[in-house]
Amino acid sequence: MPSLRASRVVVDGEARLATIHHSGGVIVEIGDGPADDDFGDLVVMPGLVDTHVHVNEPGRAHWEGFATATRSAAAGGATTIVDMPLNSVPPTVDPDALQAKRASAHGRLSVDTAFWGGLIPGSESHLESLVAEGVCGFKSFLVDSGVPEFPPLPFYDLGVALEEMGRLGVPSLIHAEHPDLLEPWEGDPRSYQGYLATRPPGAETEAVVQLAGLAEKIGCRVHVLHVSAGETASAIGSASSSLTGETCPHYLVFSAEEIPDGATVFKCAPPIRGAAHREALWESLINGTLGMVVSDHSPAPPEVKTAASGDFAAAWGGIASLQLRLQATWTGAAERGVGLGQLTGWLSTAPAALAGLDGTKGSIAPGRDADFVVWDPAGVTEVRGQGLEHRHPITPYEGMQLRGRVEKTILRGETIFEQGRVAFGHGRMLRRG
Repeated sequence: MPSLRASRVVVDGEARLATIHHSGGVIVEIGDGPADDDFGDLVVMPGLVDTHVHVNEPGRAHWEGFATATRSAAAGGATTIVDMPLNSVPPTVDPDALQAKRASAHGRLSVDTAFWGGLIPGSESHLESLVAEGVCGFKSFLVDSGVPEFPPLPFYDLGVALEEMGRLGVPSLIHAEHPDLLEPWEGDPRSYQGYLATRPPGAETEAVVQLAGLAEKIGCRVHVLHVSAGETASAIGSASSSLTGETCPHYLVFSAEEIPDGATVFKCAPPIRGAAHREALWESLINGTLGMVVSDHSPAPPEVKTAASGDFAAAWGGIASLQLRLQATWTGAAERGVGLGQLTGWLSTAPAALAGLDGTKGSIAPGRDADFVVWDPAGVTEVRGQGLEHRHPITPYEGMQLRGRVEKTILRGETIFEQGRVAFGHGRMLRRG
């Protein structure tokens, strides 16, 4: 029976000496004896689970596709991703679109992949059929999504859909900004502060306050995507347990004060805010108000990011970071004394639970898939866009030295990344539960 061992294996929320035995891609036993592979002082964590990935295929594969996105995931220590229902064409809002998505993914996966459904005006009738087809839950927007085929869902239509999702036992994922509180663009289109002013923290927080009331009334789990503001995290903390939230590495690493005008590589929505918000997000993660860190990997070609002109008003709002999620998060976490157990919760355990995949993913325990990331927390990853696996070499992390280095990624007992190389074609398509 194959086995691996390390002095820091994260089991039940703590890093300890352990030997893991697995067979047929599944963990069989955790002990303390010798092993076939001894990783010494390296850390072994459950394979990362990233529940916020925009693969964009079919329809916008020139932005990103399943082959490149899942290679990037494997190189970053992720063994499972959950694909967002946009910016593919068609979006995943009905069973036919889901079938098109799965056909595009077939034979192109380096990691296991599940799918979120989408909720837009008029697609409510497809909720039950999509759940029957295995989607993990549903994403909707309260504001313009940036693509015409995925329009926002008004607050007054959301309540009925939440009741149905509650009945079906799946979460509602919401891009939460209040449309009435966004501001028009004014001034120089290259100004980052000009862009920041169009999406104030109050728009995010007010949307969450209203969602909290709906979640408590209906009882459906409402999950707030990509929290960027400290007061938004506080609003989630004050709400019932039906409301949860996530944040992303770019909100934890960068601050608005550091972003120069014209640097559209940093544009995302909601935007990267000031350093005080960054510190508040860290505090909210550490105290458990926010439960996870996911990438919101949303790549686009240089021309769509308006890299040449630096026009924030016209640039696509998305950051490509799927391959760097572990290192970017660990860089700040280590500085703040965060332990490996809590890090594992943010990057693996909580995302797996949100997507309903925790029966097989997100933890090291008998019966779970033999998915592992082996990494050196004292190592250094020097970021070069040309060296990343995603389709376009555009990243705000360019030239940075991040803490941590992924040495090996194992999916169901098979090595899919080692010594800088990804083994293609081991991924499967997953269904919730």
